[in-house]
Amino acid sequence: MLNNIGLPGLLLIAVVVLVLFGRGKISSLMGEVGKGITAFKKGVNDGTKELEEDLAEEAKDVTPADDKDKV
Repeated sequence: MLNNIGLPGLLLIAVVVLVLFGRGKISSLMGEVGKGITAFKKGVNDGTKELEEDLAEEAKDVTPADDKDKV
């Protein structure tokens, strides 16, 4: 059903949405969407960084305590 919507159809939908909601409401909505995307990306980056730090901490020293004195 949605496969045959072309550029004119999308433009018509955009105009109808603009008329119904107004420019200010759409602008604020897009601002909130942008903030949500930014927060999501920050959360993913923080989670990845935390996992990398945990893995690096585990891999730092694997020498048994008895062998540390020998070196």
